[in-house]
Amino acid sequence: MSLRNKVTLIGHTGKEVEVFNFENGNKKATVTLATNDFYINAAGERVEDTQWHNLVAFGKTADVLEKYVPKGKEIAIEGKLTYRSYDDKDGTKRFLTEIRIEEMVLLGNK
Repeated sequence: MSLRNKVTLIGHTGKEVEVFNFENGNKKATVTLATNDFYINAAGERVEDTQWHNLVAFGKTADVLEKYVPKGKEIAIEGKLTYRSYDDKDGTKRFLTEIRIEEMVLLGNK
C-alpha cells in the first residue's frame, strides 16, 4: 500500500456490521469505529474527545468483519481514505468520507 493515502486506527466498533451482498457474489461490509483522545481543558479538567469513522470492507475482509466483529469489538485497521456522494430520498446531495480497510487485526477479548 502506498504511503500517499494511508490511515491507521485503533478503536471500538459502534454498531453491528452491515453486510451488502451483490448479485455477482461480491460482498461489502460497513461499520463505524470510535477512537478516543484525551486533553486537559483550560480549567485543568481531563476531557475525552471521541471521533467516529465510517469503515468499509470488501471480499474476505468483509467476511471477517461479518463473522468476528460484534458491536463494541476493539480492532486495529489500516486502510485508505475514500470519498463519495449520493442523492438522498429528498434529492439532497450528501457527501461521505469512508476508510476502506486494507488490513485488520482483531484486538481485545470481546
